[in-house]
Amino acid sequence: MKYNTIVIGGGLAGLTTAATLSKFGKKVLLLEQHYKPGGCATTFKRGDFIVEVGLHEMSGLAEGSNLSNIFKMLEVDKNVEFLQVPEFYGVLSDKEDFVLPHGYGAATKALVDKYPNEKKAIKKFMKLIAGIRKESMNLPRSPFMRKLIYPLMPLLSPNLVTATRETIGSWLDKNIKSEELKLDMTAHVGYWGDDPYNLALLYFGLPLAGFIECGGHFVKGGSQELSNSLAAFIEKQGGTVLLGKTAEKIVTENGKATGVTFRDVFDKEAPSVTISCDNVVANAAIPTVPDLLDEPYASELKKKIGSYTNSTSLLCMYLGFNQKVDKFGVKYYSNFIKGDDVKRLRDVHPNQLGDWKKRSFIFVDYKKVDAGLAPPDKAAGVICAIDHLRSWEGLSEQDYKAKKEEVAETLLQRLDDKFPGIRESIEYYEVSTPKTIKRYTLNPSGAVYGFAQTLQMTGGKRFRNNILIPNLYFASAWAFPGGGFEGSITAGFLAALQMTKDKIWSDVDAEKYVDHRVVKFKSSKLVDDNTIELNFEKPAGFKNENGEYTILKLKDPKVMELDLPYRWLPLTSNGEDEQLRFQMMNDGSSFARSCEQMEVGDEAIVFGPMV
Repeated sequence: MKYNTIVIGGGLAGLTTAATLSKFGKKVLLLEQHYKPGGCATTFKRGDFIVEVGLHEMSGLAEGSNLSNIFKMLEVDKNVEFLQVPEFYGVLSDKEDFVLPHGYGAATKALVDKYPNEKKAIKKFMKLIAGIRKESMNLPRSPFMRKLIYPLMPLLSPNLVTATRETIGSWLDKNIKSEELKLDMTAHVGYWGDDPYNLALLYFGLPLAGFIECGGHFVKGGSQELSNSLAAFIEKQGGTVLLGKTAEKIVTENGKATGVTFRDVFDKEAPSVTISCDNVVANAAIPTVPDLLDEPYASELKKKIGSYTNSTSLLCMYLGFNQKVDKFGVKYYSNFIKGDDVKRLRDVHPNQLGDWKKRSFIFVDYKKVDAGLAPPDKAAGVICAIDHLRSWEGLSEQDYKAKKEEVAETLLQRLDDKFPGIRESIEYYEVSTPKTIKRYTLNPSGAVYGFAQTLQMTGGKRFRNNILIPNLYFASAWAFPGGGFEGSITAGFLAALQMTKDKIWSDVDAEKYVDHRVVKFKSSKLVDDNTIELNFEKPAGFKNENGEYTILKLKDPKVMELDLPYRWLPLTSNGEDEQLRFQMMNDGSSFARSCEQMEVGDEAIVFGPMV
């Protein structure tokens, strides 16, 4: 058995690479260690709420933009609804809020109205970021052409040259006097980094221009809908998506990547599998890839990345409200609440390392759009702040839980101070730390933006394509062009284009890996008014004991309103039974209704068994 390409990792970059290559007619296998695709672009369910893991709003969805064209090619536009948020963000103040609207004209006017003495500098800034985006999008993809025009860059792309030589902090200090204006213009800096004086102007200005140009957008139903759409497209085009599988080794022979060895994450008894391929795409975090390689490649890659630092991480506090929160004074979709000790731009980074009682944070009210994350009479939200893994490492499990609760209590009180009464409407909250992000995405340091987006990593300095072995490619937030949804999707698409250009392909047959975890539905019955029993075929070699758990994921659920197609369920069958048997609460959820409506032969995937 052989594939043209094996993609390691099912984040947005990996999904986009695999989907694009599948569209081009290549036989593709994608491996993802989680039981759902998406990486940071995922959701989970808590009570009545669908919880969005990472997305607040995404940039780059202007008509005719690269991102929009990618989505059309991969049929995302047919399956996913993108909702424009009302404004980019609001900066809350005891005096007068500042709101940054969409559109260059409107954004410029809002800034000039508040800071008339800075009118010239504001217009210069808007012209700069618009130029950065335009010039970046018009750069030739060919390395030869880029080298050819390099001496002419200051003339052809003056804004882009500035963006690769300045941090956002250094540029603002040179051109703007008002510290309050600098803070209003960079309120959202945590979307890309933790220090304005370390964050390259390129990585700030490029996506900011995308937001202002066409507005920020949210994926209705949560970012999992985008990930699911890409995964479904891969399989529709004949590719294979294997969830719950983790890569152990990139096989190399004669200086080339020739295959991947992987194992099942949930069934520890299952043997490892090796499959051959023409080329490999590492959607995994680049610092983890040396562990998959033989020498000398492992050491060579470690040397190449040795001087680079990881980006910041985030703390997210997910919230479910029993009502809409407008009545408490929440006016904006994205509400920036500045720490009391932030008086100038130089204070931003120290604040993000300081006391949670003073730390700046963003509160997002998803109900300001038809997000599809909560019932009509309820609302979902999130508090998000810059954080670092080192703040959470070395704690015992008890101390870790205690610290999470302490931080939660502080943030809830601060939210209530800003919006009196809102706390009483909270029926669900949960804290995700950098440790959580590292656990679920395998990103070292819980780094959400890959390598820190510094001047050292601007443009072509960021890793791309086959930097190590001719047919080993890199596509992720850690690679070119950078982090964020738009950056990761673009990275995946560019990797696929480069692979097509390199033409490292051979003829392969149609034989595909058979996932024996896929089982067919046999029957169901009501145990009592509150319990339903489900019976499925038993996978070959499946061994379990009564009471062990599996994750049951429906392949084609009939109903999924405010729900997800999987549940962690205990097995009521034992190792001797010929079928897998589950009992679950008949709670009226979409998942339960889907199970009630299953027909004989419908398929599900069983991940496990687990204790």
